[in-house]
Amino acid sequence: MRSRDARGAKDAAQPAFIPPHGGYESLHSYQKAQIVYDATVHFCARFLEKRDRTYDQMVQAARSGKQNIVEGSQISGTSKELELKLTNVARASLEELLKDYGDFLRVRGLAPWPRDHRYTARLRQLNQTPGANYETFRKGIEHPDPAICANVIIGLIKVTCFLLDRQIAALERAFIEEGGIRERMSEARRREKMKQKPRREA
Repeated sequence: MRSRDARGAKDAAQPAFIPPHGGYESLHSYQKAQIVYDATVHFCARFLEKRDRTYDQMVQAARSGKQNIVEGSQISGTSKELELKLTNVARASLEELLKDYGDFLRVRGLAPWPRDHRYTARLRQLNQTPGANYETFRKGIEHPDPAICANVIIGLIKVTCFLLDRQIAALERAFIEEGGIRERMSEARRREKMKQKPRREA
């Protein structure tokens, strides 16, 4: 009878068709989306009436941007197609949120920051800070001027969307090159048949 260690060694040598998945906390897109969500909750509580439909829409769009990254990461082991779909949903939700912030500025006669604005340059520096979190941007997010708050969050959303665009492109390439779980299962069965074939002939 084979020892447990021997069975474990063989099992470890077998390539798994369900790859490692989850680990969304390490995704830069998730880290930024979490800041956007927390910032949006704080922003809406200060500058919008709770009975205003836009209040709930903005908070839900921010939540969708964050949670769909989580769900996509968790389901990636069994469905690359669904991971790609959910990541696209996160991207679309954040695009909707970006428009809401733009509308907030526009209807109040407040100006969005151009690319060469000195605060935009500072925001870019902060976004490049290793391990940046809510505290990194707190001064801008919680500033008493709503124009500054909105523009800071707009900058964060744009960075998150950029990261998601890169993530989606990488997922598309991986799916084309590696396939999904059905292809991996078929390949695993094919390898097992090839290993068993010489035994039957012997």
